[in-house]
Amino acid sequence: MIIDSQVHVYSVESLNGRPPSQFIAEVTGDQMVAAMDEVGVDGAICVSPWSIYHDDTSFVEQVYRDHPSRFRLMAPIDVHAESVSAKLDAWVSTPGAAGVRVLDRSLEGIGAPIEADDPNVINVVERASAAGFPINLMCSGRLSLITKLAAAFPDAQFVLDHLGIVQPHHPPAPADVFDDIPAVVALARYPNIAVKVSGTGTYSSQPFPYKDLWDPVGRIIDAFGIDRCMWGTDWTRTLKFLTYEQGVESFSQHWPMSDTDRESLMGATTMRIYRWLERGEP
Repeated sequence: MIIDSQVHVYSVESLNGRPPSQFIAEVTGDQMVAAMDEVGVDGAICVSPWSIYHDDTSFVEQVYRDHPSRFRLMAPIDVHAESVSAKLDAWVSTPGAAGVRVLDRSLEGIGAPIEADDPNVINVVERASAAGFPINLMCSGRLSLITKLAAAFPDAQFVLDHLGIVQPHHPPAPADVFDDIPAVVALARYPNIAVKVSGTGTYSSQPFPYKDLWDPVGRIIDAFGIDRCMWGTDWTRTLKFLTYEQGVESFSQHWPMSDTDRESLMGATTMRIYRWLERGEP
């Protein structure tokens, strides 16, 4: 199976006064499934978009109910929210729920950076780990956060979003986009860290199939091993760089790897880490 490790969906109808996405008018669950069908993607981890819904996951929960065999769900978590413990307790029993995404909102220019020894962070990690949820961290530019957490909680499964490298929102990619690769590679010594190889097309300075990525991204894949790396498109955030088809086929048809490694990267590892078969309908 081909499983996209990160997509975002939302509908105009569900906005209820919230600001629309800066990337696309809307991508509903039905539209996402249609896009996946066109290129042979069997399923996806649907990450509720914080920028639109904040911690309200009701829309993606409905998407799961509409397409239970195609999606698993991830909730964004603001560790400092007063209701975070109740949210996590409820998320454990939510159909399709497969993980949490801890947000360091200082990366948005909001508040102080979260720290690994913050009791609120520890609370989230302990509750999520006890429920068997992978803890996804969007901490590009602040890799010390996942480093300290992985060391402090060796039994928890952490996932580093987007290769741990800051991704541009608009082309072109900056010349120094891969400067943090040595720091990312150093994280491979922690066996409880997996990596999303997601949104990679945003790093490229070449047209599809982005051959200039094969060496730098390949260094990260080689360091962690294929059984800790998960391909993903980060659709629809990457819309201004490429099509969904290009995000899929740059790996499914062009990336230089064996068929066995491709199967792991594009689905098997994601299914194992997010417990796909346990977390929802087959």
